[in-house]
Amino acid sequence: MADVPSGEPCASAPELLNSIAAQEERVRSLKAREASKDEIDSAVKMLLSLKMSYKATMREDCEANCPLGNLAPRSPSGPEAPETEEDFVDPWTVQTSSAKGIDYDKLIVRFGSSKIDKELINRIEKATGQRPHHFLRRGIFFSHRDMNQVLDAYENKKPFYLYTGRGPSSEAMHVGHLIPFIFTKWLQDVFNVPLVVQMTDDEKYLWKDLTLDQAHGYAVENAKDIIACGFDIKKTFIFSDFDYMGMSPGFYRNVVKIQKHVTFNQVKGIFGFTDSDCIGKISFPAIQAAPSFSNSFPQIFRGRTDIQCLIPCAIDQDPYFRMTRDVAPRIGYPKPALLHSSFFPALQGAQTKMSASDPNSSIFLTDTAKQIKTKVNKHAFSGGRDTVEEHRQFGGNCEVDVSFMYLNFFLEDDDKLEQIKQDYTSGAMLTGELKKTLIEVLQPLIAEHQARRQQVTDEIVKEFMTPRKLTFDFQ
Repeated sequence: MADVPSGEPCASAPELLNSIAAQEERVRSLKAREASKDEIDSAVKMLLSLKMSYKATMREDCEANCPLGNLAPRSPSGPEAPETEEDFVDPWTVQTSSAKGIDYDKLIVRFGSSKIDKELINRIEKATGQRPHHFLRRGIFFSHRDMNQVLDAYENKKPFYLYTGRGPSSEAMHVGHLIPFIFTKWLQDVFNVPLVVQMTDDEKYLWKDLTLDQAHGYAVENAKDIIACGFDIKKTFIFSDFDYMGMSPGFYRNVVKIQKHVTFNQVKGIFGFTDSDCIGKISFPAIQAAPSFSNSFPQIFRGRTDIQCLIPCAIDQDPYFRMTRDVAPRIGYPKPALLHSSFFPALQGAQTKMSASDPNSSIFLTDTAKQIKTKVNKHAFSGGRDTVEEHRQFGGNCEVDVSFMYLNFFLEDDDKLEQIKQDYTSGAMLTGELKKTLIEVLQPLIAEHQARRQQVTDEIVKEFMTPRKLTFDFQ
């Protein structure tokens, strides 16, 4: 496909819509066969260029009519609109042209969610009696849907449950995968509620070049890393879609209910599916939606349909749950609530999220202390100046420095983090010293996780993944 020159549109709106659909399919294909990062980035930039050309032609976002449909609600019109188009977020691709990363305030507007503000954080603290997690205090979890409704229920001694998941695309997880699980464990502890964790081995079989046995094997191995986060076995059920779908009529019935209430045009609009996608992909969103409803787990909730679900996840998963929230009242269930996290950036910079398919973009949970040190020193994008003299004079830029971004996730001491920010910004701390600080945080964090994972036996995994009654308050 020929490049579309920037500046002025060179095709009619229908032609551009067809080009957008074809380019979206190209992005999907590149991701599915795990093409090089440069090739995927180039394809995404081309897609953004086409969308901007369409916008210039029609004076509207392509979401209204093109196959990208409802991936994001309508963007603002006017002078800010082209800037908004710089960010591309869907469940498979995250891309921005800004070294600072995704503009999350604009993403909240586009997705139609609500900002997690100081008032909500204070309410969570009051309800739980616990200091809010640093992911909340620092805006790492920054957006929500209906969290106040969950707190209303909790304060009135009514139950809710947690649901999160993992798409097991490889045997080794990276540190970015830990973010939702670290926060979900905190939520489970402070609210004392049950948790279900969906391992979407079926999804990875459909999207990746994996056999059934490989995808299921990765699910079991990833479950060990999730268990190593410290979840309470009495309150946690982890399940593989391959296993649970066949043994739970309640779960499968909900899948079919959801499928009946979502049209092919709707899933094409929400997820960008095309006519060349296999039917398994087209039907999969209903499977990710089903755990949002309590009667999908009769062994836990004894068939009750009125228990609300709270889903902590990265915001790129929101399209699945916007669909779920639309369907829920039509099949007689409460809408799931959500807490959205920001993306964990690749070592090379915040323009994209960390990827398990690029070993140099990621710190893996299997990395040795030496590998962590080498990756940070060699690959972590720096916000420092070109020379020591310039850095001492002008200081570094924490907003684009990946080492500082990682410390924002993993250094729990607020005062120490603020001091590092002041020192780096003023030039008192050099890039090498900042990287050294990050290495000293990551090495014990990963080593401790590896030690806990070694204690997770096959029997423990089997117990976590066996459907059973769980223990929780307000039963």
